[in-house]
Amino acid sequence: MDAAKFIKDLPNKVNKSVIEGMETNFQFDISGDTGGQFTVELTDGNVLVHDGFVGNAECTVKASDENLGKLLSGELNPMMAVMTGKVKISNPGVMLKYAKVLGLM
Repeated sequence: MDAAKFIKDLPNKVNKSVIEGMETNFQFDISGDTGGQFTVELTDGNVLVHDGFVGNAECTVKASDENLGKLLSGELNPMMAVMTGKVKISNPGVMLKYAKVLGLM
């Protein structure tokens, strides 16, 4: 799965009624050929995706495009990915709170 495409498509995938009243900022730092830096903002029931880093992140995710793609497709166990350093999360508590909403798990 193309991790960058997944992130850019989040505004079309997330149920807006589920995120109403939620506000946070995630930054994704994805290395590799199809990687990049992205900011995902949840605000006022909307999901906004920006190229590059915008604002202050409540949670930062660092991974290769390959590993994040495997995690998103279910080929890589999220807990093992974090424990082995394949995916680095700056604030795991925030990630756990929003992971299902964003379709990351």
